[in-house]
Amino acid sequence: MAVTMAEISKLRALTSAGLMDCKKALTETNGDIEAAVEILRKKGQAIAAKREDREAAEGCVLSKNEGTFAAIVALKCETDFVAKNAGFVALTQKLVDAAVANKVKSADELKALVIDGQTVESLIVEETGKTGEKTELGVYEYLEAPSTTSYNHLGNKLATIVGFNQADVDYQVGRDVAMQVASMNPVAVSRDTVPESVLESEKNVAIEKTKQEQVKKAVEAALKKAGINPNLVDSEDHIESNMAKGWLSQEEADKARKIIAETAEAKAANLPEQMIQNIAQGRVNKFFKESVLLEQEFIKDDKVTVGQYLEQSSKGLVAVEFKRVNLNKD
Repeated sequence: MAVTMAEISKLRALTSAGLMDCKKALTETNGDIEAAVEILRKKGQAIAAKREDREAAEGCVLSKNEGTFAAIVALKCETDFVAKNAGFVALTQKLVDAAVANKVKSADELKALVIDGQTVESLIVEETGKTGEKTELGVYEYLEAPSTTSYNHLGNKLATIVGFNQADVDYQVGRDVAMQVASMNPVAVSRDTVPESVLESEKNVAIEKTKQEQVKKAVEAALKKAGINPNLVDSEDHIESNMAKGWLSQEEADKARKIIAETAEAKAANLPEQMIQNIAQGRVNKFFKESVLLEQEFIKDDKVTVGQYLEQSSKGLVAVEFKRVNLNKD
């Protein structure tokens, strides 16, 4: 039977599929709209299967909060062109709205959620059919707290949610902290909540860096005492290069190498342990100030920390948890 333009337009409005795809589906089903919708859905599944090996590196990230619950959804696709498409953004918004309304607590739970008679997983597969690109639920995060806030950065690639220990936190205060998380990318809320593996790594790096600095100082002092410019012999490549330029003789180079090796070995074997630990702890404290939310300088007023800003807003107010999703490189 002949398919009318009105039928094609109706099917397209229901599915957002291409005109020719709609026409073919209607022709195959003799004008049965519901059957045509099912065919287009199946087509979406076929496209999704063919694109399983493709990388979904782009996408849309949106967050939302209501009362004590907040969530972030990252719906991923292959290109930024599709990620910015109004329909793709609308689907992401629909998912995060449903997640918050139903207080969803896992990605699997979100995929199984039914919206308008379809599971979220089915809606995502259907989106693949509409766009022709691999589409997948990239990230799902949520948190619960006495009060929550959310922030979506311009461009829909970065979103944050934050939970607080008090109810009814001022909207602007909450938004300021959510923006802080977006901008400064802290590793934890407080120093007590820094993952042990991260803290151990920072301590080890601080100790090793401090030891290297002490050895370097001793070597530079020994070289200067011997009348050799430390900058000319600070690496083997520099030694060879400066010899080629005539700035170092073979004798000076050999002498420098000997001083460097002997001084470094002697200093490394006699480093004052307590001094090393004290300096390293100072480096770790600097890490806390730069990387822990409540100890970071507040982006709107560097005279106070985020913790002090919250205390000024309401006595005893602190952030207790945050989530941050960024599809771009920090």
